[in-house]
Order: sequence, then structure tokens, then C-alpha cells
Amino acid sequence: MPRPRLVYRCQACGRASPQWMGKCAGCGEWNTLEEDVEAPRKPASPERTGKSAPVPLSQVASTSFSRRECGIGELDRVLGGGIVEGSLVLIGGDPGIGKSTIMLQMAHRLALAGMATLYVSGEESAVQLRMRSERLGITSERILVYAEVVLEEIREEIARSRPDVVILDSIQSVYSAGLDAPPGSVSQIRESAGVLMEIAKGTGTVVFVVGHVTKEGWIAGPKMLEHLVDTVLYFEGDASGAYRILRAVKNRFGTSGEIGVFEMKSTGLHEVRDPSSIFIHGLGGEVSGSAVMATIEGSRAFVVEVQALVSRTAYSMPRRISIGSDQSRLSVLLAVLEKRSGVFLSNSDIVVNIAGGMKVSEPAVDLAVVMSILSGSLDKPMKKGMVCIGEIGLGGELRPVNHMESRLREAVRMGFTGALIPASNLDSVSSLKGMQLIALQHVRDALGHLS
Repeated sequence: MPRPRLVYRCQACGRASPQWMGKCAGCGEWNTLEEDVEAPRKPASPERTGKSAPVPLSQVASTSFSRRECGIGELDRVLGGGIVEGSLVLIGGDPGIGKSTIMLQMAHRLALAGMATLYVSGEESAVQLRMRSERLGITSERILVYAEVVLEEIREEIARSRPDVVILDSIQSVYSAGLDAPPGSVSQIRESAGVLMEIAKGTGTVVFVVGHVTKEGWIAGPKMLEHLVDTVLYFEGDASGAYRILRAVKNRFGTSGEIGVFEMKSTGLHEVRDPSSIFIHGLGGEVSGSAVMATIEGSRAFVVEVQALVSRTAYSMPRRISIGSDQSRLSVLLAVLEKRSGVFLSNSDIVVNIAGGMKVSEPAVDLAVVMSILSGSLDKPMKKGMVCIGEIGLGGELRPVNHMESRLREAVRMGFTGALIPASNLDSVSSLKGMQLIALQHVRDALGHLS
């Protein structure tokens, strides 16, 4: 019988190597290879029954999947409308950000709806979970707590109790007794994910898996873990702050990119149904270095405040810091300002921040970033009630952005009365009552719209 062999496996891509190397030959990352034990493969059976044959796509039977709301509106939104029978969901985030809290709250709501939940805790004892549930005001006979880390025991308990929903917290703490590798290693995570996928698809049980993240913010373990599951959710935000953003990075049963906004209180995570109200304060125009833009996340539009601090540097190399937006994009926008508009900021430190802990990666934030920098540099506030939406090209031209009408309607709902937009977007936007649209061709045209 073949015996397990020692290999070196990349923590980033999962590629195995017979010897240690400084650089992974698969993904090119440095210092990611760690010792791992590879279990022997079972010999393939020479005979197969029930072979499948390729069929035309048009002849594949279409079946609708069962979806059920979990009782938390923002979580249902991110999941695409609710939990799907037989789905495997992975949720990750920084320590203390609220992963276990929202899972316990979800289990409580599902229990009230008559669904049985098995909460498998590999990091906290049953007593600790009880203390957490008391703080959250959760008590239910339909939530079973099972403090176990051995994969085979967990599998047997699921087969015995037949719950509707399984929550595993966390996958890095679970290990299979059949593998000679520590918990959290690539082989253990791969084996655990495979078994959980088999349980979800084979029995129709909804499985939620909590995952740790690395210092770079990615879920620890092989990337295969994210490819294997049906849905990947990430918690964003500062664990020391009040607001949390739950983002769907991948969703086979809904739209990826959807976000849910929560506020952390002493009684747990509470939904924020109007995110625009927490990301802005007033209609702007009060202090310099501030601009407001309307962004799109999934199917939702809301307004956020972009702040900029411009101060004379005391160093030979000025600092460029971007919080919540792309750091490299900030450098590009400053170069465009200098080259195309004659605004020189090479002797100034510049800090740009998206208020409220929000992260905006779309290029439509370019104009708001530039306007906040110009406002902070000239010490002139933006005109009150003005939003800035537009992408800036390397030539200084303002390029069109998508979903412009949805953005403007959200700005009107929040009380804004004017908008700086690219001229190329003007024809695609119907007239909005109470909103004055100012079309800009070039970034230098924006200089005249500071109060």
C-alpha cells in the first residue's frame, strides 16, 4: 500500500513541489512553500458505470433552486436574496470584525423560522458560545452547539442530526485524523473543504464556513478553497470602528459585488438600511478638502465623502497616502493635475481618505479625489450641495461612467442640488428635478467650481 510522502506546497496557489524553493514555480510568489504531507491516491477503478455523455446546452434540463431568507436583510441582499439549499458559503474577515457574531445571529433568525442549525465550534468552547449568545440575547432549542475539531466526528454528527444549516467556525481549526499534517495546513483545508462540499451537495444542507485571513487580507489557505465554494463573503472595515461592510466577492447564485452595511453595537450587528446617511454628514461646502461622490456597489447606489489633507512637507520625498481608494491611482491623478492643469503639489504631503471606512475602487471616484485635493490645496470648500462623478484620463479628459442616472437619483434623494459630471454622460441622463448638471470636458474646467 502506498505511503504518504513529504512535499512542499505553495500556500498561495496550492502547487506541490518535491523540494523546497524560494520562489513558487506556479504563481511566482516568494517564500510561500511549506512542508505538507500528501496522502496517497487511490488507484482508479478500471471499470466505470453510469458514464455521462456530452449533450447540447439547449437540451440540459433547467431546474430552479430553493432559496430562503435568513431574516437579516443586509445578509440576504449580499447572498442574492437568501440562502440556497445545498450551497457552501465561505465568510472571511479580520479577527474581531464580527464573523462569528453574524453567524450566531443568522442561526437565531433561522431557528425562529423553524430551521435546525448545527454550530460547530473549533475555536470557542460551548460555554464561550453561551456567553456570547447571552450578550446578543439569543436562546433557542433549535441551535445545536458542537465543540469539535476532528473532521470525521463532525461528518458523523451531521449525518446523525441532519440539520438544515451547518456553521463551521473555523475551517483552519478542523483536521482529518487520516492526514499527518497540522490543522490549517493546505492539505487539511483542502480535505475539509472537499468533505463539506460533498455534504452540502449530497444532502442539500446549507454549509457556512468561517475562514481566517492573512496579513494581506486574503483568506488563509489554498486559493482552491475560494474556487470550490459557491459564495465568498468578506467583512471590510476597521474592527475598532462601528461600521462593517460585508461584500460578496463571488456568488454562483446571485450578483457578485453586492454589499451589506452593518453597525456593531453591544447587542450585536445591526443593519444599516440607508448607507448614504452614515458616509456623509450634511451637504458639504463647510470645510475645505472635502468632496462628495455617488458610487455604485452591486445594485445599490449611495453617496460617500472623499476627504483630502494637503500640507507642506518637511521631507525631500513628499508622502502620498490613500485610505479606501487605490494608492497607485492617487499618484496617477497627481501627475495628471501637474501635467494637464498646471497644479504643482510636489512640495506637499497628501492624504486621501474615504470617510466611514468605505473602500471605493471604481474610476468614477477620480473627479471627487481631484476636487478634494484642489479644495484642500487652495483652502476653498466645494459649493454646498455639489457631487462629483467622473473618471479622469491621462490626457486630463473626463471620461463617462456607468449607471450615472442611478447615482444622480441617490444624490437627489439625499438633498444634493448640483453635480459635476463628464460631458459625454450628459446625453444619457434624463432631466432630474432639483438637480443642476454641470458638464465638464477637462479636469482644468473643474478649477472654477470651488466656492
